[in-house]
Amino acid sequence: MKQALTEKALIKKIAAGGILTPKGFKADGVHAGLRYNKQDLGVILSEIPASSAAVYTTSHFQAPPLHVTQQSIAKEGLLQAVVVNSACANACTGARGMQDALKMRSLAAQKFGLKEHYVAVASTGVIGEYLQMDKIEAGINQLAPGTQQMDAEDFQTAILTTDTVMKHSCFAATIGGKLVHVGGTAKGSGMIHPNMATMLAFITTDAAVAPEHLATALKQVTDITFNQITVDGDTSTNDMVLVMANGAANNDPLSPDHPDWQLFVQLLKENCESLAKQIARDGEGATKLIEVQVKGAVDNEQARAVAKQVVGSNLVKTAIFGTDANWGRIIGAVGQSQAYVNPDTVDVYLGAISMLNQSNPVPFSEEEAFTYLQNEVVKILVDLHVGEREGIAWGCDLSYDYVKINASYRT
Repeated sequence: MKQALTEKALIKKIAAGGILTPKGFKADGVHAGLRYNKQDLGVILSEIPASSAAVYTTSHFQAPPLHVTQQSIAKEGLLQAVVVNSACANACTGARGMQDALKMRSLAAQKFGLKEHYVAVASTGVIGEYLQMDKIEAGINQLAPGTQQMDAEDFQTAILTTDTVMKHSCFAATIGGKLVHVGGTAKGSGMIHPNMATMLAFITTDAAVAPEHLATALKQVTDITFNQITVDGDTSTNDMVLVMANGAANNDPLSPDHPDWQLFVQLLKENCESLAKQIARDGEGATKLIEVQVKGAVDNEQARAVAKQVVGSNLVKTAIFGTDANWGRIIGAVGQSQAYVNPDTVDVYLGAISMLNQSNPVPFSEEEAFTYLQNEVVKILVDLHVGEREGIAWGCDLSYDYVKINASYRT
């Protein structure tokens, strides 16, 4: 824990940064006509082939774009471009869907003069509809990647579906005497309840790191960031987190044996955690970000499981939406978890307000709790007092608007 805190102190947040802050990347987003009036097709392009890694949804119905991206990365562990469309998920589309995803990769490779397996593809939107390949082809031909902030914003806009805001982040640290950046963008608002990955997230870094080590770091970081958010308990068919590392910072190649390896992992974690929290805050119809910290667990995995159980509880989410300090909802969620819990030793805090001490109710001011629950960020602390490990999870409240949005998703 002390080492992580030390490493975090060495990391600087780049407030306006994103996917183009790391050296050697370009991006663009265009309106290809898949959506009515906004960008719906985008690309991130590395100037040179970049070490790449990804994690994917574990849904039985993985969409064709995920299979194509897996094939691309498996060839050499290198990518130079990722092309993404919104509006249509190209999921549950059979052999035609696979052909369309491969065609999308081929068109992008031709456009930018790349080997086909240097291109990844991703799609997001309505499940069970075919891509309009004439529009995809025309859109790819329109792409003109640049290095300006507006180019990053065009890409960030092109990947959105029911999101209400763009999501981006960037952090930097000096590694091996070189300034290294990790930037990213993501989309996700509903169908967020990850298992291995979640939504779509694209991360760029100018660090030099081999594909196999990049994959190790991404898996480690995903487990404690993207895999610890939940909006509605549903997982999609297209969820993917992809990272490209092009080495443009000219640092010595990183590996677990490098003295700054843990600093790089922490740098990647800071970026992914920022994106994860932005997704949770932008949950469909959400008005508040909920952060649940669990302490005193037997191990970290059990702590994370309890945190996610609490933040994913519809009763907890609706109570917070209604500014109702009903800690019984929290205990109910803790009691459902598969973690080891001693029912006589649990503490619960809402912000700094103690509500339960050693599983006994604590008198508190309802007015103070009501005022606290009006904050945009609501923090819950659960101390199990059965061990020394901890975990954290993020989610959002559940409002009337969530039902309205999803009752008319296709219309």
